[in-house]
Amino acid sequence: MGVSGCGKTTVGKAIASRFNYTFLEGDAFHPKENVRKMKAGVPLNDHDRLPWLKKINAQLKSDLGQKQVLACSALKKEYRTLLSEDLPVDSILWIYLHAEFEVLKKRMEKRSHFMPVGLLQSQLDTLEPPREAIKLDSTLAIETMIEQLKPQLNAN
Repeated sequence: MGVSGCGKTTVGKAIASRFNYTFLEGDAFHPKENVRKMKAGVPLNDHDRLPWLKKINAQLKSDLGQKQVLACSALKKEYRTLLSEDLPVDSILWIYLHAEFEVLKKRMEKRSHFMPVGLLQSQLDTLEPPREAIKLDSTLAIETMIEQLKPQLNAN
């Protein structure tokens, strides 16, 4: 979890590949209207995010028991609560990827994505850094982050 450009998809795909987990891209669950708003430079609000979060939660519940990695911003505690609704307490390991604004901005400028750089500050303003998460510096090498996560993933 984390703001746009922090490396959620990159790290999530690496974990999924390394440990044979299913990878879920949170962006794929957005309704078309949300994508249109973001492309237009309009930040999403709680009302916009609710159906998206519920859809992701339903997917997580439908595949309960399978090892999954979800790349999702989950910016607020309320959103994380919705994502984990009706899931066993110990079934989610939150990983919070963070980096400085300039790093995030440069990453966003180099990629092709519907989320424009102009919305980065609105995500940072919305972000409620989680206390319940493993916090990783997303400027570290992918392999370094995976090594740091191995004990929590119960992986060799």
